[in-house]
Amino acid sequence: MYLGITIAVIASAAALACVQAVSSESDAVAESTAQPSLSVNVTTLEPQTLPTTIAANGDIAAWQEIIIGTEIGGLRLVDVKVDVGDEVTEGQVLAVYNDTTVRAELARSRAAVAEAEATLAEANANAQRARSLKTTGSLSEQQIQQYETAELTARARLGVAQAQNEAQALRLAQTQIVAPDDGLITSRTATVGAVTGPDQELFRLMRHGRLEWRAEVAASELNKLQPGQIARLTLPGGGELEGRVRTIAPLVDVSTRNGTVYVDLPASDVARAGMFARGEFELGTRRAMTLPQSAVLLRDGFSYVMRLGPDSRVVQTKVTTGQRVGERIEIAGGIEASAQVVASGGAFLGDGDLVRVVEDPSSWDAMNRAEEAP
Repeated sequence: MYLGITIAVIASAAALACVQAVSSESDAVAESTAQPSLSVNVTTLEPQTLPTTIAANGDIAAWQEIIIGTEIGGLRLVDVKVDVGDEVTEGQVLAVYNDTTVRAELARSRAAVAEAEATLAEANANAQRARSLKTTGSLSEQQIQQYETAELTARARLGVAQAQNEAQALRLAQTQIVAPDDGLITSRTATVGAVTGPDQELFRLMRHGRLEWRAEVAASELNKLQPGQIARLTLPGGGELEGRVRTIAPLVDVSTRNGTVYVDLPASDVARAGMFARGEFELGTRRAMTLPQSAVLLRDGFSYVMRLGPDSRVVQTKVTTGQRVGERIEIAGGIEASAQVVASGGAFLGDGDLVRVVEDPSSWDAMNRAEEAP
């Protein structure tokens, strides 16, 4: 009886050993036949000199805008010589009013001056004769004083007439609206035939065609900026422009806690007053470790790289990114400098996927197509 039991135990053990051997061989075969998910090339962190910058946003505006109005009222515009977009020079005539009435008034005032001059000449001669007869007693003191008073009155009336004449001459000059400085016409409300009142706006002039970028910068960053520093702007549509800091506002906005930095911009056909622009102020350079942007993945709001493990399997690794310059991105932490990461195509890989590393990037597509073929 005991002999039978022993034989049965031995047989069971032998069967179990056979099963385990078969299982081990199957696992080995499966492992040996595992296919890589993708053929990739790898890269490592590389040092690069990056500019130290401060990012900012702001509006582009005219450096100085002059509102050109009329100082004379009740006259009709008979000619408008410029339009929006025209470049003008200082003293150039922009618009003309009907001056018929003003010229008539000027002629009347000139005649009044001539009359006053004649009256003064007569009064002056009478006063001179009266003073010459003062010692002879031919005229009383009262009569002499009357002649002298008449002379003073005539001189005063001449002054009034001359002032009125100058006022009419000024009114005549004001019938022509001239540019106060060189610049670019940015607005025009003047219309031929319109009768305008005094102080009414007719044109707006951007002085010398100069533009500036009014960048909003956090108060904590203002002390890093100074006049003369370079600012690089990105305009709507992708255009770029380089300017220089002219001045920094002495006050900080109490609601936004931002200060305004005024940046002079060069003449440009792509920048327009009223545009919103993003830009950066260049403070200097620094050394940083970078990777190609194609190696960095954005998942769930975080940045990851596919790090290559010793068994040719990738490990999804979270990294801290920094500044982006061109096609490269700064890696501030998360992996060591010697770590190998997938240079591109990581979006098609999952954590733990087996990959094949190739050196020649031109062979990736051919190898991947061959791996995907049945």
